[in-house]
Amino acid sequence: MTLIDMRTKQCPFCAETIQAEAVKCRFCGEFLNTARARALEAAARADSASEEEEQDGDNQILFAGRPSLWGIAADILKGLFFFVIAGLLIKLPLEEILGLELTSSQAAVFVQYRVLAGIGVGIIVVLILAIKVVRLKMIYYEITPDRIEWGRGIFDRRVDNLDMFRVIDLKLRRTLLDCMVGVGTVGLITTDKTDPEFKFEKIRDARYLYDIIKKASLEADKRSGVVHLE
Repeated sequence: MTLIDMRTKQCPFCAETIQAEAVKCRFCGEFLNTARARALEAAARADSASEEEEQDGDNQILFAGRPSLWGIAADILKGLFFFVIAGLLIKLPLEEILGLELTSSQAAVFVQYRVLAGIGVGIIVVLILAIKVVRLKMIYYEITPDRIEWGRGIFDRRVDNLDMFRVIDLKLRRTLLDCMVGVGTVGLITTDKTDPEFKFEKIRDARYLYDIIKKASLEADKRSGVVHLE
């Protein structure tokens, strides 16, 4: 019993499908065992390999991260201020400091309400800071050569993306405190109708992120043939 090889390939000259072991193309009549034919086949394989590498590069993650907790540094300082107030309400005998003339029963009630007020302020501050921390840490950024993707939200989780070729300008902002703790804010100006201005808030390695987006946006413009007119 004779086995027939049914594998096929494309003719390097006319691109028709022929048998893999064919010596001569039955469509264009070109011989496939010549130096010219081998050179065309090698070039086709190189082009195919470069396309695969380009596809792999498009899926490459250039940057992934979340905002730093330093993004709520001002809120933390405010929380510490109200914590101090709560501690003073609990510890200090305000009725004596204010010189209030109270009976023993009135003083006891005043102390009770003063302590409850201090505890209440402390609990509220803790809850507000906890919500802000969770909300900040639920933000996630991911950058590939083609797009910027971010997710946010606690109960209502939302994921959006921005095509890289829509980025027309970007800015890096770092305060003195940001420089001390190693964070920064990268702002983008885009042609996207949903997010014409987008910010990466309080990101670590902000300069590295800035350089990545700048290079990726220029390469995306070249691939897409986009020219931004100012």
